[in-house]
Amino acid sequence: MKKVVGSVVAIATVFGLATAAMASDAGHVATVFDKYIQLGGTNLAFVCLAAALAVGVAACGCGAGMGHAAGGACIGVARNPEVSGKITVTMILGLALIESLTIYGLVIALILLYANPLLG
Repeated sequence: MKKVVGSVVAIATVFGLATAAMASDAGHVATVFDKYIQLGGTNLAFVCLAAALAVGVAACGCGAGMGHAAGGACIGVARNPEVSGKITVTMILGLALIESLTIYGLVIALILLYANPLLG
């Protein structure tokens, strides 16, 4: 229960700080996001939220998968130490494939932020 409450508080803090940072007006600085603001129909906050969720969900899912894979490899080596080399190679290959999914989430976030095809 403590983890759930801590996670909710952390997420609320991140969203609260992001809103305050976006709302601050310290003079007009030309940024990449000016094109979003000038379009009027597109809400910058939703684009940023979608990009953050793309990376966050991908990282959480892949982190859980990597932990499960490493745990399984440790159990396998503990039960049968003679095949530790084969288990390690298979685990590293699996971790590389899992990590590529996180990179796909990052690519989607960068497309949303810098080259959004929906803005046409």
